[in-house]
Amino acid sequence: MQADIADELATNFKQGNSKEIAKTFASSVELIIIDHEDVYNKAQAEQILKDFFLKNPPSKTSIIHKLSNNPNYRLTILSLSSKTEKFRVTVTMKKVSNAFLITELRIEPER
Repeated sequence: MQADIADELATNFKQGNSKEIAKTFASSVELIIIDHEDVYNKAQAEQILKDFFLKNPPSKTSIIHKLSNNPNYRLTILSLSSKTEKFRVTVTMKKVSNAFLITELRIEPER
């Protein structure tokens, strides 16, 4: 079983580590970042996330909510702060051959 995915995600988001986050991407990922929404392959999604972190260097993350009681599905909601803005990050993961993979990643300004 993978370590607690929510904690790992929070750490990787705080470090702005798009490479580590992308390791858990499914082969195609639905990305919703601020007002851009599309489905991308793993490499494209990693690049878009990397660009987001370059524009919004993270300073702090915290886990708002995590859903982990379904054996085939995980949901993690993070609060991500950069120097200038706060974001709400929603990560949806599905189990694919014994590992949870990110199928949807949503980053939106915190209201």
